[in-house]
Amino acid sequence: MALHYQEYGDKSASLILFLHGGGVSSWMWDNQIEYFTHYHCIVPDLPEHGLSNYEINFSIKGSAEEVIKLIEEKASGKKVILIGFSLGSQVLIQMLSMKPDLIDFAIINSALVRPISYAKKLIEPSIRLSFPLIKNRWFSKLQAKTLNVSEDCFEKYYEESCQMKPDTLVRVLEENMSFEIPKDFREANGKILVTVGEREKAVMKKSAKDIVETNANCIGVIIPEIGHGASLAMPEVFNHMVETWIHEGNLPKEYKVIS
Repeated sequence: MALHYQEYGDKSASLILFLHGGGVSSWMWDNQIEYFTHYHCIVPDLPEHGLSNYEINFSIKGSAEEVIKLIEEKASGKKVILIGFSLGSQVLIQMLSMKPDLIDFAIINSALVRPISYAKKLIEPSIRLSFPLIKNRWFSKLQAKTLNVSEDCFEKYYEESCQMKPDTLVRVLEENMSFEIPKDFREANGKILVTVGEREKAVMKKSAKDIVETNANCIGVIIPEIGHGASLAMPEVFNHMVETWIHEGNLPKEYKVIS
């Protein structure tokens, strides 16, 4: 297994697997792990992130293949729930396209699916120029704030930021900004919840709408008064939303449905 992963909770229960965003790793789900102790929780580090670091180069498709292997090894006929954030949600969409019957419930948070071609051309030169800033604590604090990383988690975020190589960051950003919905995503079965923050960029809201429109099993909602990273910014609300939706199919009435 090329991915480093950790297991928690009740191994006889349904399986929840969490996929982190770019530039962070499995620690971003610590609040979820504490809450979902009555599930079998698996939290991998995607390639070139966290403890998976540099065993294989990151790509969305390659990551999807590795996570699929992990689920097939661990699920053993259990109900399978996948929760992704940002880059992890792109990996989740790719997985649903490759294995339409693998997942019973999928929660896709803040996934970009509209390629930003002009930005892709600027990634490598801009990273080469700005990369030294990553090791500056004040710059990392600004970046952490945009991701809703708490003060308690900042040191871990900063440590991993300092370990990331320029080539890795270029690869991750190029994959992120060129991703689009695979044609086979429309065949994915299971129930799919798509979320986006009310304060996220317009392209993210349009992406959420695109995802919902592509697969009839999707329902999408806009989470009020939040930007990128609802699971980090308001973990208790996020956790309750996920569990209520899985068990009852209900979502908070104040959330605007994406139609």
